[in-house]
Amino acid sequence: MAITLYHKVLFMSNQNPIRPGDPGGQAETLQEISDIKRIMERSSRFISLSGLSGIAAGLCALGGTYFANNILGDYYFRYNHGNGYRDEDFASLKFKLLLIASIVLAVALVLAFIFTWRRAKQNHLPVWDLTARKLMWNVMIPLISGGVFILAMLQYSEWRFVAPACLIFYGLALVNGSKYTLTDIRYLGYMEIILGLVNTQYTGHGLYFWAAGFGLLHIVYGVIMWLKYERRPLSP
Repeated sequence: MAITLYHKVLFMSNQNPIRPGDPGGQAETLQEISDIKRIMERSSRFISLSGLSGIAAGLCALGGTYFANNILGDYYFRYNHGNGYRDEDFASLKFKLLLIASIVLAVALVLAFIFTWRRAKQNHLPVWDLTARKLMWNVMIPLISGGVFILAMLQYSEWRFVAPACLIFYGLALVNGSKYTLTDIRYLGYMEIILGLVNTQYTGHGLYFWAAGFGLLHIVYGVIMWLKYERRPLSP
């Protein structure tokens, strides 16, 4: 597709050479090149991601953090004022935290699909094309690898680096997929990776780093993306 459009640009340039002193022809040719460049970008990048998806994901993450913090508070209250450590209490804690994480992920994915589908429909673009599949594949490789690695840590009751690992692998997924979508995603990925690396030095505060990475950063990113791309629809 890109090669075809490239040759089309050359053909148009040969057929409509820019003559000195002809500002009208120059402006028309530049506009045609700009239009073709935009078409090439659409053919190689998935540009229907919505900033509202980021905002929704951030709000879901903050809500999940609130409930997780309450559950952890109750657990440590019983730990300090009860019989100390008990296997059944810790097993219940792990189940509740995993349940909250699963619910937050499911709700965030559903909302992301809804807002992305809505944006694609508004701009008359496909939701699931070759570029979208490439984006999904490049994002899923680091996510699945990170998920398996985190489950292995949980298997051996190694909780200290779960939060940093989530942030780091998620950031790697965003950076890896950014070449098939809006480049702004890459910077969000960098921030997630940096936050995860910092979290490795403050392992007792993983929940707060989660709130910052999956909550606040997503909201800030979503607002910026909405202001930058969605205040007016894409040109046809």
